Amino acid sequence: MTYPPPSGGWNDPAWSGQQSSPPADPVSGQPVPTQPTADPYAPADPYAGGDPYAGMQQTAQPAPAGYPPPAYPAYGYGAPQKTNGMAIAALVLSLVGFASCITAPVGAILGHVAAKQIRQTGEGGEGMAKAAIIIGWILTGLFVLLILFYVGIIVLAITQGSSSSSY
Repeated sequence: MTYPPPSGGWNDPAWSGQQSSPPADPVSGQPVPTQPTADPYAPADPYAGGDPYAGMQQTAQPAPAGYPPPAYPAYGYGAPQKTNGMAIAALVLSLVGFASCITAPVGAILGHVAAKQIRQTGEGGEGMAKAAIIIGWILTGLFVLLILFYVGIIVLAITQGSSSSSY
């Protein structure tokens, strides 16, 4: 005898397929009577417990051994790519150019050389080389503008000083 389904029409998967007597009434100790099914011709409950693959047989054979591994490594595997050392040096020199404007053009030039090496060798660090080029040339341009501003101020001061000192 199987445990009867609870009210509401759903089956408890923990009790499906188990052969046991219904639980005793907790108050009187007597067994609980079973509930009759509503329609004996109703289709079987698709959510009833049990093994849905019980009558099936395995037809597919496992793949035979001896296939070669794929020709390319899977995504995310493999040795990490080496970063170009000149790209690192170029970025450092370009960033140091904020403090001393002398190193900014050196960093930009090294960035161009590093980008060429990266294209030839396939190393990593292309982003660092581009950043060194951009930062280096921007700081170099600002430095040149600052020098021109100072030269203009000096020339203006000299011309103003010589015109006012005439007797």
